[in-house]
Amino acid sequence: MRKAKIARKTTETDITVDLTIDGKGTYDIRTGVAFLDHMLALMARHGLMDLSLSATGDLQVDAHHTVEDVGLCLGKAFGDALGGKEGIARYGSARVPMNEALAHVDVDISSRPFLVFNADLPRAKVGQFDAELTREFLHAFVNTAQVTLHVNLLYGDNVHHCIEAIFKALGRALSQAVTLDDRIEGVMSTKGNL
Repeated sequence: MRKAKIARKTTETDITVDLTIDGKGTYDIRTGVAFLDHMLALMARHGLMDLSLSATGDLQVDAHHTVEDVGLCLGKAFGDALGGKEGIARYGSARVPMNEALAHVDVDISSRPFLVFNADLPRAKVGQFDAELTREFLHAFVNTAQVTLHVNLLYGDNVHHCIEAIFKALGRALSQAVTLDDRIEGVMSTKGNL
């Protein structure tokens, strides 16, 4: 099974992650930021990954450090769980509606971290979560997972729905990209490695 455990402690956050890529979409997530918990649960469920994640952070300041560091740790766990990336499809794409919102997410498990984020989210809060932290989380995830990620929010009015569509699409795109294909020898690259 493709699994990884990560622990990271700084003066701002203390985080543990236990991730199983080949899971059933079960989750136990406690970050102290309820909306982030909800989004990570959606990502795990729709990505069919099992995720146990615990985080404490300096929420008296704001949620920024916690959200960013959770992204760093989850990305690291994802990358570690994939190992050498042998046999994976490599690419994934998902288009997910959430009521009036529609998000499209494309991923390349390439070992080249890059984020394109086309989502015009208002400067608003959903609970303790600033909408702008969506990009911060994804940027951190991309850097440590070493994936290329394109996020396009095509339209939407409700901020909760917009971000939810993004996280569901992310889960589905990642699930597609990590799918094992026994026709692939080594990795899906003419270079011989990713």
